[in-house]
Amino acid sequence: MKSTKFPNPEWYPFASNYFPTPDGHMHYIDTGNGDPIVFVHGTPVWSFLFRSYIQKFSKQFRCVAPDHLGFGLSDKPEHFLGTAEDHAKRFESLMLHLDLKNITLVVHDFGGPIGLHFATQHPDRIKRIVLFNTFLCETAHLPAVQKVDKILNSSMGRFLYLRLNFSPRVLLRQAFYQKSKLSKEVHKHYIMPFPAKKDRMSLLLLGKSLAGSSNWFGKEAQRLHLLSNKPICIIWGMQDKFITPEFLVQWIHHFPHAKVHKLECGHFIQEEEPEASQKAMEMFFADKSMSFVPLT
Repeated sequence: MKSTKFPNPEWYPFASNYFPTPDGHMHYIDTGNGDPIVFVHGTPVWSFLFRSYIQKFSKQFRCVAPDHLGFGLSDKPEHFLGTAEDHAKRFESLMLHLDLKNITLVVHDFGGPIGLHFATQHPDRIKRIVLFNTFLCETAHLPAVQKVDKILNSSMGRFLYLRLNFSPRVLLRQAFYQKSKLSKEVHKHYIMPFPAKKDRMSLLLLGKSLAGSSNWFGKEAQRLHLLSNKPICIIWGMQDKFITPEFLVQWIHHFPHAKVHKLECGHFIQEEEPEASQKAMEMFFADKSMSFVPLT
């Protein structure tokens, strides 16, 4: 299916909302009624990643999905911090602005540290958590991260990210295990938010944050115990070559009571295995084995 419109209204039929911040306007979806599910994306994607989840679950829940500043339909400032902790502060401001309670928090990739910062700061607002392939630990000592950081802080890395739009054009596709699950039209929806060099700084800055925010990640990880009484569901793509199964072991260490679903797919489970992962979420939502006292 080809579409001349961006985003394709059949795939992304949601009204747009905008939250003003000192650095620009942050786009978000807010649709449906009931207890909120908040979807937090990573890089180089945006709320489009969760489009089928929002269409499905908004029949029973209020679905909220922001685009981090510099991503998706949000403003693309050239000059802002753009670190993970910078995005986390804005995300926290949006959540408090919306005054959401009894939240089901769904995080993926960099959305993990960004969303979980809010969760540990406001655990009374969190009902349960769904973790897709994500991380929250010190990263600077990891050989793979050191290699990436060296590239991103070089003139070559700047050229690749800002001139060639390398992250959504190339890295995103490499993160798929089932390459056939990424059609050209869907891929365009991840490329088109970054049409020019001036629109791509967020990609480079958040990429640099993988090592640059290592200390912050470590400090945030020390606060995860504040969520130890929350129902946790982990849905993991076992063929992810970026956020590998070694990170899953860490999450199980933090949350040994978590419900774990392993899928034979890559990093972007939402594109490769939407039906299986949505079924896992439905089962999790229906599981009453862990008690929760709603926030009033």
